[in-house]
Amino acid sequence: MSNVAVVGAQWGDEGKGKIVDWLSEKADVIVRFQGGHNAGHTLVIDNITYKLKLLPSGIVRKNKISIIGNGVVIDPWALLDEIKQMKNLGIKISNENLFIAENATLILPLHKELDGMREDSKNTDKIGTTRRGIGPAYEDKVGRRGIRLMDLANRKNLSKKIDMMSFHHNSIRKAFGKKILNKKKLINDLSKISSKILKYSKPIWKKIDEFKKKNKTILFEGAQGILLDVDHGTYPFVTSSNTVAGASLVGSGCGPDTINYILGIVKAYTTRVGEGPFPTELKNAIGKKIGKRGKEFGTVTNRKRRCGWFDAVLVKQSCIISGVNGIAFTKIDVLDEFKDLYICVAYKLNGKKIDYFPSALQDQIKAKPIYKRMNGWLKNTRGVKKWKDLPLNAQKYISFIKEFCGIKISSISTSPKREDTILLKNPFK
Repeated sequence: MSNVAVVGAQWGDEGKGKIVDWLSEKADVIVRFQGGHNAGHTLVIDNITYKLKLLPSGIVRKNKISIIGNGVVIDPWALLDEIKQMKNLGIKISNENLFIAENATLILPLHKELDGMREDSKNTDKIGTTRRGIGPAYEDKVGRRGIRLMDLANRKNLSKKIDMMSFHHNSIRKAFGKKILNKKKLINDLSKISSKILKYSKPIWKKIDEFKKKNKTILFEGAQGILLDVDHGTYPFVTSSNTVAGASLVGSGCGPDTINYILGIVKAYTTRVGEGPFPTELKNAIGKKIGKRGKEFGTVTNRKRRCGWFDAVLVKQSCIISGVNGIAFTKIDVLDEFKDLYICVAYKLNGKKIDYFPSALQDQIKAKPIYKRMNGWLKNTRGVKKWKDLPLNAQKYISFIKEFCGIKISSISTSPKREDTILLKNPFK
């Protein structure tokens, strides 16, 4: 059996939750390796909907180990609330099936406050963040002033670290006309929850090494999408972490030999939440229809997603950057009622045709899509479980994307339900 890393190959919201849940049946260990509770996965199992933000998708399955890696920034209050919600739905969670990296950085209330200050400021450009403090927490992490999970175990050391952090944050807060941090309150608030979350704390790198030696199958679960990667995405309209497959190693503490197969999740059309360039966006009735049929609202924020035609150039680029071996194709059923479909196969920029998405923001904004028109199938694909049962034009649509991107199709999802999946290639074999 192979170890598999799952990444979104667009701007996130590709349907990773269902795919990871479906794959987790074959895995022993499921690892979340980056991001925070700004990303969400929705799972529908036995007509029960589970909305996950920080917990790995494998948590809903019995006899699986779920891990939150060091690459994740954790709001401890949000995590404890999510654990409570899952328990109320009948999911068993303990320190026997959930491990959290002891060196994971924490999101504190001050991070959320700073996120909001920046988004509301007239002097800064809006990025369209979820205001959950993700970016500021990563800033403190790389600035070497972050509070990590292990720091909660020692109140004296925690106090010193908060002093370091306060020196930086108070200067910013003063600039925004806000009150300085209440250190005493913060320490007291953290003290109330420290024992509740520390019980899950583990040296994750060591645990993963142990699982490898026992030949356990490991599934690495990414959040957001490659096009939101802080290095390779549509900067500055990106998230604050690396979302490419390589981040699965750094964000969990294991070497390159750990992962054998990289699965890219790709939606049958394109969506984006928040600000930033979107060449194939449809600001018309077609875009609205796609959004309505696809129920394109954020799991975490309930924000309406922007919708557009499939951008094959972006997907091909994402797959190359992340070393994707196979594509899991989702939401094909959303396109069942469209007579004409369009796939972006190149861009026109400054009068020239280009076959890649440029890095410069001003060029990303000016790039105009060049489309290939394809016939729709106007037949129901929802719940289809075999390739041969898909309408011919649906087969042609998927096959064209496969050939254009040069990546094999691993599976096709035909509804949010776990069982409605066409398996063409098992990533674990």
